[in-house]
Amino acid sequence: MAFDIDKYTAGSKPVAWSDIDLEEFERDPLPPETLRVLRYMCDVEYHTVCYLRDLLTTPSYNEPEVGAFMTMWNREEFWHGEALAAVLGKHGITVDFDELKSTRLKLGWKDRLDPIKQSLLGGMVGKDFVAVHMAWGAVNEWSANAAYLRMAKLEQHETLAVLLKRIGAQETKHVAFYASQARERLAESRKAQVLTRFVLDRFWGPVGSTISEESEVKHVMGHLFAGEEGRKLIQDVDSHIAKLPGMEGLRIVEKSLDKRGIAAEGPGYVPAQRVAA
Repeated sequence: MAFDIDKYTAGSKPVAWSDIDLEEFERDPLPPETLRVLRYMCDVEYHTVCYLRDLLTTPSYNEPEVGAFMTMWNREEFWHGEALAAVLGKHGITVDFDELKSTRLKLGWKDRLDPIKQSLLGGMVGKDFVAVHMAWGAVNEWSANAAYLRMAKLEQHETLAVLLKRIGAQETKHVAFYASQARERLAESRKAQVLTRFVLDRFWGPVGSTISEESEVKHVMGHLFAGEEGRKLIQDVDSHIAKLPGMEGLRIVEKSLDKRGIAAEGPGYVPAQRVAA
């Protein structure tokens, strides 16, 4: 079924958390290793505006449905960051815009050159660049959705789970758009298939790996996806990617775990058991 962009844009709204009792985090706080993951997720969500900035210089900007989606996508991801920041705030971790600005400044010339590189690449490739963008976005959203739902299951904190599942529901809609666009565009162009496969295989990395220290990337990947169950989730993400036209056999997300030495065997992260008050 084709993605209904009109229905999506009409129904887009910030993720709801005003009805969630955030005071529960003061009564039953999250452990440091979990907060470290949530901070990483929060930074990624807030950085979405920079990803949008880069892509507005490419052929994707001239596609009406893509432009409409990206506008709502950026808005929803911003509010994911706001919601996660609210949780972190209850643990004494402040995320403010001055700090976000500082983080971006630390990226230096890399952050400043990204829009130029995207623009040049998009101009050289032409319309087939949109297929690369859509496939890349699908991979990111599949893995982000898996991360949120995995965290909700692992931590076994009812209040956190409610919020993460709501964020995950919006990420599922993002997956649906990117994946449907990628399938259609890849099916129409063999050139797009070859280019997309090359770019994903050579250059894709975990969401946030371009803006975070490698130690943080490894912590997040290990926390969420170490062990048999976590590895199975990642293999499921790769199986979705491999079903896109021309992407058969790709296992880019699992390769990112192997590269970082994330164990495929064993239980992975096991949170401390909660005791009812």
